[in-house]
Amino acid sequence: MTNDSQLDLDIASWLAKNDVTQPELADAVAEARRRSRERNAEALARMNPALIPASETDATIAGPAGELAIRVLRPADTGPKATVVYFHGGGWMVGDIDTHLGHARRMSTQINAVVVMVNYRRAPEDRFPAAFDDAVAATEWAAAHLDELGSNGMLVVAGDSVGGQLAASVAIARRNAGQPLTAQLLLYPVTDVLGRYGDRPETDYFSRRTVGSGYGLTLADMNAFACNYVDEADSADWRVSPLRCDDLTGVAPAVVHTATLDVLRTEGNFYAQALEKAGVRVISREFPTLNHSYFGLGGVSGVADSAAAQAAEDLISLLD
Repeated sequence: MTNDSQLDLDIASWLAKNDVTQPELADAVAEARRRSRERNAEALARMNPALIPASETDATIAGPAGELAIRVLRPADTGPKATVVYFHGGGWMVGDIDTHLGHARRMSTQINAVVVMVNYRRAPEDRFPAAFDDAVAATEWAAAHLDELGSNGMLVVAGDSVGGQLAASVAIARRNAGQPLTAQLLLYPVTDVLGRYGDRPETDYFSRRTVGSGYGLTLADMNAFACNYVDEADSADWRVSPLRCDDLTGVAPAVVHTATLDVLRTEGNFYAQALEKAGVRVISREFPTLNHSYFGLGGVSGVADSAAAQAAEDLISLLD
């Protein structure tokens, strides 16, 4: 470990017991997906039962490449409420609406929102821009079905890690289409994939050089993920690198949360700053003792639980 911050002890113990190494080659994906399911199932089992919403319904909608699976979570409150379209993390390669169910449950109950989880296509089977195209399609579907979803008219996109990237890029696409969102919630997001986390000098991204291998996600992991998802020629496209968008004026107000012990911290913080510079309302926070993926570890760590609850509070404040 090369960072001076001290990792939360409960999460450190969790990491010691769980193999979080990510696949370096596409042929390791099946095993990585299996391990992701097992880790997230254990984390889900530790969650506070009070965070389980009143209903969870699976469905399919029309996507760019055929049927697109979604899961709709509804809290107990039956009145009109915001609709949150949520994109899971997992390096565009692993993770799905089952592994990240705990994330969506927390959002639904703590924000008091209808949450639409999206099972977007994953690499290496489906490369860029497949995940982005599915994310846009799911958001368009939600926008067209707000009445059916019981919405109060507020439409939010949210995501963690690469899901945060998808949410940020969808927010730009909606701005471009003249269909702005109410808000966006970005949890330790990927924002700049130029160079695909490879040999390109990272002098501007301090966390990529200082966060070592003892915190879960590594720079090598991100390089493997990015190479399996996007070609080098497309890595600066705002549909995968929202920080590379020439103009962020008019995109949705944002909550951006990062973790000090995360290789993605600096690019997430830079994105929050870029949004603010463009005149976008932003609530940004950095949590010094947490690492990548902490949002799903509320049952493991009290510190992670408080940080995750803060995300709900911050989003609610944007929606008021």
